[in-house]
Amino acid sequence: MPALLVSAVLACLLCALLRRVPAGHVQCLHRRGRPPRMLEPGLHLVLPGLDRLGHRIDLTGQILQLRDASDAQGLCGRVYWQVLEPERVDPVIDQAAQLIRRSALEALHEEAEPGHDPRALGSRLKRALNAALRERGLMVTRVELDPA
Repeated sequence: MPALLVSAVLACLLCALLRRVPAGHVQCLHRRGRPPRMLEPGLHLVLPGLDRLGHRIDLTGQILQLRDASDAQGLCGRVYWQVLEPERVDPVIDQAAQLIRRSALEALHEEAEPGHDPRALGSRLKRALNAALRERGLMVTRVELDPA
């Protein structure tokens, strides 16, 4: 019985100390008084009480559905984006989708013109989004707009 109890306690302690970061992700680790560092994919030793795990950031591409119901043209499409610099994007990762959506809608209102070509508009929108999002560590890889 004591051996079972000791092995259960050791298993719990081991689970608390080890963290696995899956492939295609990084995880932010905050240690008191130090700047955060990014844990790469793999198994890592984390000290409870001293270390605090932050966001797990997906480095693979993501898709954001874009729909502008307020516009008379009713533009909709998809924005393909990814994280390039996790250190920069960590503070805003929770709001990344809203940030991209808001920036895309603002750029759409500036770039859209009557009788637009969806492909050309998507290309201009991608350039405008990358100019706005690059300093935050995000990159738009493709914008697909559906024909009206």
